[in-house]
Amino acid sequence: MDASENPPLIPDQRREQLVKHLRREGVLSVQQITQLFGISHMTVRRDLAELERQGLVFSVPGGARIASQVHAEPTFQAKSVTEQPEKQAMARDAARHVRDGMTVYLDAGTTMLTMIPLLVEHAELTVVTNDFTAVERLLPATHLDVIHLGGLVEPANRSSVGRLAALTLRQLALDVAFVSASSWDLLRGVTTPSERKVEVKHAAMAAASKSLLVAGSSKYGVFGRYKVAPLTAFDEVITDAALADAAAEGIRAEGTDLRLASPEG
Repeated sequence: MDASENPPLIPDQRREQLVKHLRREGVLSVQQITQLFGISHMTVRRDLAELERQGLVFSVPGGARIASQVHAEPTFQAKSVTEQPEKQAMARDAARHVRDGMTVYLDAGTTMLTMIPLLVEHAELTVVTNDFTAVERLLPATHLDVIHLGGLVEPANRSSVGRLAALTLRQLALDVAFVSASSWDLLRGVTTPSERKVEVKHAAMAAASKSLLVAGSSKYGVFGRYKVAPLTAFDEVITDAALADAAAEGIRAEGTDLRLASPEG
């Protein structure tokens, strides 16, 4: 496209063209976009903010990218050393839903593991999980009841998945299900590259009086092959405060109760 040889586009036309360019290139800088369309930096940022509110593009430093697909989830070892302050903040925010005597589900994931020190402060709590590391860390808390789902073992994420794990969940009545995600966005909701995880997450949400998504902003704007649920299926979505303002506005505009947890409290 040569902006000097084409009549000016109205904003909707320009944004549509911008999305097409991003789908082809994957990522573009603000400078590249200004040259493509012959517009100011301020206009580019307005366009990107509007597209991000719609869930069509995602901001990166100095530019924007299109949604990218993940074909495999990171291993437990890889996830366990990243974004610790953000995970602690999300865990604190999620834990406010827990009361003594509840039965809660902890989905597999390193963010969920950061909730464990907060859970052990409660009395007569039953913790249900498919995460082997969670069980290991809960073993010293003899005042709690712990139920592991069993099922097919997924070594890379130290969890159990599949039909047998889901069948156990269907025999339980949960007060709260804390659901993790390695990929989520406004248009596709929660997705996963692992088909075996879908049934477990569905069963947990169906068994719970309240379902909460707890997922970091670094996982926003990527998607897996298999859909789990739209964001509106959750009673609340908890992420960290690094989520872009425009993305947060778009999520809330669709009716999702979104909370941004800050490491500073």
